[in-house]
Formats: sequence, structure tokens, C-alpha cells
Amino acid sequence: MNNKINPERGFAELEFEQRLIEAQKVMKSYKLDGILVTTPQNIRYFTGYDSQFWESPTRPWFVVVPASGKPIAIVPEIGESEFKKTWLDEIKSWPSPRPEDDGISLVKSTLEDLNKTYGQIGAEFGKEMTIRMPVRDLFKLKDSVNTNIVNGSDAIWDMRIIKTNAEIERIKFICSIASDAYNELPSKLRIGDTEREAVNKLKIDVLNRGADNVPFMPGISGVGGVSQIVCGPSDRILKNGDILFIDTGSTFDGYFCDFNRNYAFGEISSEVERVHETLWLATEAGIKAAVPGTTTDEIWLAMNTIIQDAGAIGNNVGRLGHGLGLQLTEPPSHRPGDNTRIVENMVLTIEPVMEYAPGKMIVHEENIAITKDGSRLLTKRAPRQMPIIK
Repeated sequence: MNNKINPERGFAELEFEQRLIEAQKVMKSYKLDGILVTTPQNIRYFTGYDSQFWESPTRPWFVVVPASGKPIAIVPEIGESEFKKTWLDEIKSWPSPRPEDDGISLVKSTLEDLNKTYGQIGAEFGKEMTIRMPVRDLFKLKDSVNTNIVNGSDAIWDMRIIKTNAEIERIKFICSIASDAYNELPSKLRIGDTEREAVNKLKIDVLNRGADNVPFMPGISGVGGVSQIVCGPSDRILKNGDILFIDTGSTFDGYFCDFNRNYAFGEISSEVERVHETLWLATEAGIKAAVPGTTTDEIWLAMNTIIQDAGAIGNNVGRLGHGLGLQLTEPPSHRPGDNTRIVENMVLTIEPVMEYAPGKMIVHEENIAITKDGSRLLTKRAPRQMPIIK
């Protein structure tokens, strides 16, 4: 079914070398001798290593990215053979699980061997990050190592927030797959389907078209709109007057799309048509506002002005879009006070939301990449008129 030319999975060694060069520039600006990463996305970003075994929480995994030289992997023996296929030269391992010392002594010695210029190592302590190791082991490491372990999340996001062309190519590809599946979905839906059946039809099509995985696909319905956009699908039967919201975070080669579509069943009220048109126009405004040099606050204002002028009574989302990449949601956030400066090669979602009556909300979302001249759609634009399922 997939007639598209897939980007090649995996990256050339040159891609990782360039990422490392940029990362080491950032480390210098933050006065870090290196960073310690433990989460799947950050490890994959610097090494290319991926595994379904991340689903098991039993074993911790570590990569040290020094301020000079190549990254060093410190991994359980169960993952050593595959790590040797990455571009890394130095891989240390231990027989995990070993709760009394699950890699901590190896991490300690690796950090102590780094060249010391600033006396501090950055770790995943801050915004939109977690550290994937037992907290007691983290405390043990901090108490025993002869260097300061500090919050490095701002530095790590500075490394990742600007995408390479190869990263954007993968995001564009998965956006195109999901767009085509969304456009085909109305021909497969019927009044009387359940939310779950509708979502499964879309999910199967997305996979058949070439996606690697569909980690996120909520489907929610309600008369005239929905009350939330994060849970579902359920076995609720789709009836005349319903609006079905489906969102997807599907992936290709580790990179996410994140956008939704709305479908009406049987008939659509003039009020729903008005709100849908408002959101379509707000999306246009957000896309046009997303240019190098502007800020996330200004993108938010461009959308929110249209939404408020149309009589919105609120929304429970808290922002009108965000960053996108190896994670479904990444910084920045389009919201007042975020104030992130937009630069070339960011990938963003544009996501206006409008609650127009109590418990009745409609959402639009598209994915864009920032170019030197403005922005370009990675998704195929949602239809201006909501599709109606008879």
C-alpha cells in the first residue's frame, strides 16, 4: 500500500559526528565537562541505539557524552552486542540486574576520568525530562563522584531542539503516512461503529502504509465536540450528531508525527461549522506566525486572538502547540511566558483549541518545520470543512 520512497532507517556516522560537534559547543556555553543521559530518546539521539527492551524497567542504561571525544556507553551485558554495532568505540558493561551496584561504579569511574575544566556534569534533572535510574543510585553517585552533577536539561534541549535535515525528513515521512490514512478514513467509517473500531481502522492503515509504530492514538467522541483529548478510545457507539476526534503520534525510525483530525457523523450543526472554521483560520494564523525571529508567545497570540474573538469559553490544554521529534511532545510550548525564540529547523505543532460550550471542545493540529523564509507544512492540511460520515 505504501508507494512512497521511505527514508533509509538509521543514520550515517557523519550525522552523529555533526550532532556531537554541536552538542560539545553547547556544553562549552553551559560550562559542562560532559552530560550523562539515561533515557531512551537521549541515548538514541547520541548513539543510534534502539531497542524494544526499553519497556523493561529492570536495568538502567547510561551514556556519557564528554566535552571532547566520542560518547561512552555504560550498558547491561544484555545490550552490549548491539551497542557494538553503533558508531561508538568505548562500551563498558556489567552483569545486570545487580541492585547492589547496577552500573554505578562504572559510571563513577567514567565521570572521574573525564577532562575537568568546569567541574560539573549535566544530567536529565529539568524540564520535560526524567532520569531513568533508581533515585537511591543517583544519590549514591552524586555523593561519591568527585565532580558536581547538575541540571543539564536546558543544555540537552538546546542540543536537540534544532533538527537536522535527516531528522526533518523522517518526521515529514511519518506525517505524510498519517495524513494519507486520515484522508482515507471517512470511506471506512460508519454510524454504529465504536470509537475503538474507528481508531483500529486508522491504526491498521497507518501501519500498512509504512509506520514503524503507533504509540499514541486517542479517539474520543461526543455530541458537538469532546470534553477531553487524552483518553480513549472506548466502546462508545458513534451516533448521529457526534464529533469524533482522533489524534496520532505514529513513528518512523524513532521520529513522531503528532496531529489530529475531526469527523462528523450524520449531520453537523451550524455552531460546530462555525467553530471548525474558526480553528481552521487560527491554524492558518499560527502557521504564518511561525517564522524565524518570532517567539512562541507571538505564535500563541496569533491563534488565541482569533479563538477568543470567536467566543471561546476556555480550554483545558494549557498551550496551543509544542515541539516535536524523538518524543511526542518536546519543548517549546506555545503559551504566554514561554518566550522561546523561533529559529530555522525547529519542528513544531500548531494546535489551536476552542471550548465553545461547557464540555464541548474542538481541536485542530498540524506539524510544521521552520525554514529560513518561514514555515512549511509537514502534514497534509486538514480539510476546511469537516468530513461528514453518513
